[in-house]
Amino acid sequence: MSGRGSNDDSPAPTPRSNESPVPDLDPFEDEGLLGDMAPDLEDEGEGEELFGDNMENDYRAMPHLDRYDERLLDEDDYDPMSVEDRLAAEAELRQRDRDMGILRRDDRELFYDREDDEDPRHKRRRAEKAALGDIDDQEMIESIENLEDTKGYTIKDWVIMMGPRTEITNRFKNFLRTYVNSKGQYIYKEKIRRMCENNQSSFTVEFPNLANKEHVLAYFLPEAPFQMLEIFDEVAKNIVLSMYPSYERVTNEIHIRISDLPLIEELRTFRKLHVNQLVRTLGVVTATTGVLPQLSIIKFDCNRCGFVLGPFTQTQDNEVNPNSCPECQSSGPFSINMEQTVYRNYQKITLQESPGRIPAGRVPRSKDCILLADLCDRCKPGDEVDITGIYTNSYDGSLNVDNGFPVFSTVIFVNHLLVKDCKQIVQSLTDDDISAIIKMSKDHRIADRIIASIAPSIFGHDYIKRALALSLFGGEPKNPGHKHKIRGDINVLICGDPGTAKSQFLKFVEKIAPRAVFTTGQGASAVGLTAYVRKNPASREWTLEAGALVLADQGVCLIDEFDKMNDQDRTSIHEAMEQQSISISKAGIVTSLQARCSVVAAANPIGGRYDASMTFTENVNLSDPILSRFDILCVVRDEIDPIQDQHLAKFVVGSHIRHHPCKKDAEDAAQIENDLQVPQEMLKKYIVYARENIHPKLQNMDQDKVAKIYTQLRQESLATGSLPITVRHIESIIRMSEAHARMHLREYVQDDDVNMAVRMMLESFVETQKYSVMKSMRQAFQRYLSFKKDHSELLFYILRQLTQDQLTFQRATNAMEALTIEIDEKDLMDKAKQIDIHDLKPFYQSKIFENNHFVYDARRKVILHTVPEAIGEF
Repeated sequence: MSGRGSNDDSPAPTPRSNESPVPDLDPFEDEGLLGDMAPDLEDEGEGEELFGDNMENDYRAMPHLDRYDERLLDEDDYDPMSVEDRLAAEAELRQRDRDMGILRRDDRELFYDREDDEDPRHKRRRAEKAALGDIDDQEMIESIENLEDTKGYTIKDWVIMMGPRTEITNRFKNFLRTYVNSKGQYIYKEKIRRMCENNQSSFTVEFPNLANKEHVLAYFLPEAPFQMLEIFDEVAKNIVLSMYPSYERVTNEIHIRISDLPLIEELRTFRKLHVNQLVRTLGVVTATTGVLPQLSIIKFDCNRCGFVLGPFTQTQDNEVNPNSCPECQSSGPFSINMEQTVYRNYQKITLQESPGRIPAGRVPRSKDCILLADLCDRCKPGDEVDITGIYTNSYDGSLNVDNGFPVFSTVIFVNHLLVKDCKQIVQSLTDDDISAIIKMSKDHRIADRIIASIAPSIFGHDYIKRALALSLFGGEPKNPGHKHKIRGDINVLICGDPGTAKSQFLKFVEKIAPRAVFTTGQGASAVGLTAYVRKNPASREWTLEAGALVLADQGVCLIDEFDKMNDQDRTSIHEAMEQQSISISKAGIVTSLQARCSVVAAANPIGGRYDASMTFTENVNLSDPILSRFDILCVVRDEIDPIQDQHLAKFVVGSHIRHHPCKKDAEDAAQIENDLQVPQEMLKKYIVYARENIHPKLQNMDQDKVAKIYTQLRQESLATGSLPITVRHIESIIRMSEAHARMHLREYVQDDDVNMAVRMMLESFVETQKYSVMKSMRQAFQRYLSFKKDHSELLFYILRQLTQDQLTFQRATNAMEALTIEIDEKDLMDKAKQIDIHDLKPFYQSKIFENNHFVYDARRKVILHTVPEAIGEF
């Protein structure tokens, strides 16, 4: 036993006769040796002599066994390699290993932070010290390489053990400090720096980034969210304090917010599978409570001896109460020490399914959500939010009794909250998106491209599409001196015959607008559109619930079947459409809610079809006060026009063929799609960017032109007895001018913007007149109505009228044997001169002339039109 180096001179104990001597074992020998010897040590027999006098014979040469496979021996001669070549080869191998993700021994220190993760050599030395007993229990914890092997434990039990918890801490700390994006930037160090600059207490970690770098942590996080987020918050606080040691004066808690969870659940699909899981859902905030203080860390005072008990950590599940005082051994009473107790902010919100995501025929579901710490007061009723949180049961004795114990009510403890508004979308735009938007705005045809992109699946109706585009961009609200508020939103009413795609226009706006609420007049009541008061079943207090117009604040409210609303319900939105507020005075609640939204409504005329022989007010069952609040009135007539009907039929058939599933689907769509159209996602980004960043100003506006138009319209309105023209129409011209300037990303309103606004106003006024008055009025205002209109389209409109007259004449005289119609050029020239067009050659060479089967015969001075066979047969 002298090999152990002991200073004790006493003789070693003599082994018993039936016991074999136990050899000295090196504490760093492989465990397998001891494991193989275990049966022999326990056995009382002689065992095998491992250490004897002839042990060197085990290493004697044995030629019959010392054989090698010649095929595995490399006996080739190689040229000697120089030092430079060897270094170059090693550098190349190291680069290859880095590309493959293999760490060589000399590269490990580059990837390990001495403060975060130890080099494997340091771990080995620490293990040696642990074997000698020179290290405490905390330092004896070694790295767990295979962290996902939970060894039969549940994930919740596994992550709270000391070893896995330490490994999770080290890995997440390394992730925050070393994760770089594609540009080589340390994004989380930058986020921490920005957080501290703004005196905030949380920053966001994107789940896909965590899953790419530390997939085990991303696997554990949804399964054990409470435990994992506690570790993450602790790591984040340590890193922040290591970077900014005095930041604890600002906040004593740092929170990690998990965003971009890949799976989005609907509120109605939550089941027992999701309990105590990290989930993500979307919805609209319908009600919020005030921000209340919640106990976080409690200290109690013993009322008998005055001893301070605690601190105790208050959980969400049950109330913390001390059993006895350690000082006087009494069982109380105890009172909360108000000064030393730590509080945190608490707020409860009600999240309801978004109107567009509710299945048909279902009632919208709602769920209570708990906001803590810095998440409080981030949202208001009407906001559409993206929530990531922990779905769990709530501890509330009265509610659990109401639900019927053991059925529990459930809530979502919110970890990350994102309000979907224009600012959030603009902040998410990349530099490439912004440069593409600015490049698009410099195109002189940008207005035409945007209008062509509005409801591209609907044929024609350019006037309605332009009106919707102006409403989406909107004007600039004004409030001079906070005394008189002037709205900037543009209201549009579409009225006309059935089957003219009125509802389709509204559905398209719902998808393209950054914020939109869709409702129907038949299913909407006065309180459903504005707001209503109800009693909270839990607190028995009167609360205010938001209606459709409040939910659409700073967006668009779409009302279909506007004529189906009763007069009482329709009157309730008068204030919302002009003053953009909703006043409530019910159940002791006197307040005013914001309803800053555009109203786009669709209505059917009386009797189903629009009668052109009557005025607009005679066709629509709407009062003058409500009509004057609409900036643009769009009349849609389903007129019989053989040429136009043929194009419409071709367009519909082509649209169905283009969207039919087939192998060449994408290729055909790319070939047929109009070059003018802007992709829908880019159009949405363009609208949001323009509304958020561009605020057009009126400068050197032609006031005389607006005054002259207003005077003429007032006289025509009085003479025809049609729509009353009021001062609101002047404001409508200004709003549309600003919207047209915003469409081009201009900071100032130009003459073109004013001319386009005047043209839209006149189109709205002329279209609502009787058919007998409309023609004379068009001639009177032709100079304004023809602004920015392609002369080819105007001439085509005139030529189509001449062709239709000729076609009607031939049908009346039964002369339809010939399928070719001749129009004298002189007739077209006379009509063109009335609108100051004298050169017809560009029109004859245009595509619209050729595509509609017109041919010009210069020798005979006639225009030939080939009637389609289908029309000729009839």
